[in-house]
This record gives sequence, structure tokens and C-alpha cells, in this order.
Amino acid sequence: MSETLTEAREAEARGAAAPRPLGHLDALESEAIYILREAAAQFERPALLFSGGKDSAVLLKLALKAFAPGTPPFTLLHIDTGHNYPEVLAFRDRAAEAARMPLEVRGVEDSIAQGRVVLARPDESRNAHQSVTLLDAIEELAFDACIGGARRDEEKARAKERVFSHRDTFGGWDPRRQRPELWALYHGAIAPGEHMRVFPISDWTEADVWRYIARESVELPALYYSHERAVVERQGRLLPVHPLIPLRDGERPMVKSVRFRTVGDITCTCPVESTAATADEILAETLGARTTERGATRLDDAVAEAAMERRKAAGYF
Repeated sequence: MSETLTEAREAEARGAAAPRPLGHLDALESEAIYILREAAAQFERPALLFSGGKDSAVLLKLALKAFAPGTPPFTLLHIDTGHNYPEVLAFRDRAAEAARMPLEVRGVEDSIAQGRVVLARPDESRNAHQSVTLLDAIEELAFDACIGGARRDEEKARAKERVFSHRDTFGGWDPRRQRPELWALYHGAIAPGEHMRVFPISDWTEADVWRYIARESVELPALYYSHERAVVERQGRLLPVHPLIPLRDGERPMVKSVRFRTVGDITCTCPVESTAATADEILAETLGARTTERGATRLDDAVAEAAMERRKAAGYF
């Protein structure tokens, strides 16, 4: 007899209302909370990667639920490219303060100053270079696990990822050495110098994220909702007009109603045309979308199909 059926019959005998069966979103939430608690139990110094984006905001909400009424036993870690939207950074700081969790920020700018990162050209996207800064931060702060908001539906390489994803002493990821996770049993043992990446919302979709944001009233940076912005069209995408994105000959800025499906480095994150001003309206748009969020809005991911897998092998999120 299932636990839900047993509870229902016991409740009926007491004259109480039967408990509500778990829905799809409840099941995803329960799984994510279980994974977060497993990470806290198996690792000594876990960090929660927190950029202020929608996936990390949902992850923070889940962590707060998982350890309520206490404080999650994680340090928040953000790798700042130096080219992030100010609104997102302000939200990051507010959210960390409200959660009463320590926040560590490490910048790609510092890695450039130290000669650890060398740009091919000044206007190059710094998105891929975050790996160097991240691995340096993991070593400096002695983190043995980094909890991230990556989802398998985002990109082909991420679909190969385990929930507990092993990284070697160089921070590299090898899909052939991923550990089995039968019956949701997660193996977190690591050798000195190695660490684990943990992905509690791997099984979620973009639509699931927006369902959860709507249900739980998760606060997000305003960039995720419809607003008017000057943009130019390039290679079939809309690019924000910004000093970091020089206009090309013949490009004419125009003001459109747009929103961001994903937020990252300004130089490679594109908005999409939209009038959706609420989480429910964005969910409706998402369900009808014909392109993935990264495929539609990340210029650097679109350069080559294997781009993400190469980055992950070098230590990327």
C-alpha cells in the first residue's frame, strides 16, 4: 500500500481531510531538496553558485526551504565577468543579505590583471573565461562541492551530466567517468584536490522553472520581464545597445519591448521580443517557444555545437 493511500485512509478514519497528492512541481521540489540535503551531508565545504539569474534564484529558494527554519550551510559564490548588468548584481547582493548567507565574489577582471586570463581582443566575451576564476576560487576557498542551477534541457553537453558530477584535480569533466546514480543514490567520495559539481534541478525544464517562480513568488531581476530597450538586429538575434557592443556599419538602433530568457555576460546575452510582464505570461510564451533559451539568446554557445562540452572539460559550470 502506498504511503499516500495509507495517509488518506488514516485521515479519513480521523475525520480529517486527505492530504493532497504530490503534483509534478511538488515532486521536482522534493527531489531537489533531497539532493541539497545530500550535498550538505556528504561534503565539508559546499558552495552554492549564485549569479542572480533565474535558475540560481530558484536554487536559493529551494535551499532556504530545505534547511528552514535554519540557514542553509552553504557559501554563495559568484564568478563576476565584470560585464554583468548592474540590476542583476544589485539583486544578487539583496538576495544574499535576505538569506543571511555569506557571499564570496571573484572577478574575471582580477584573473586578467594576474595574467591568468589573456583575452584575444578587448571586446571578447568573458563568459568562457570564468572557468579559470572559478577553479582558482575553489582552490582558494577550499570548496569540495559547487552546487549549480544547470538543467539537462539547456544544451546537449549538459544532458550528459550526472546530478553529482565528478571533477578531477584540474577541474575537468570527463563524461566517460561519470558515476552511476541508480535509485537516486549519490556517490560523493572524492580524492584530495578533486571536487564535485551538484545539480539539484537537472530534471527541470525552463517551463518548470517559470511554474515554480510563479507558484512561489520568487523574486527576480526586472530584466527577466518585459521592458523597453534599445536593440539592434544581428545574425537573426536582438542585441542590446550598450558600450560593450560596438555597432557595425549599417546597424540602426530601435526600441522594442523585450525580456531576457537567460542573463549572463552583456556581450553575449541577447534579449527576445516579448510583452510578457508576469511569470504566468512568460510561462505561456515558454510553452510555445520553438528554440531553447541558450540557443536563442547566447551568442557564444551558438558558435559551435561542441562549445559547451569543451568548456566543461576545462572546468566550466
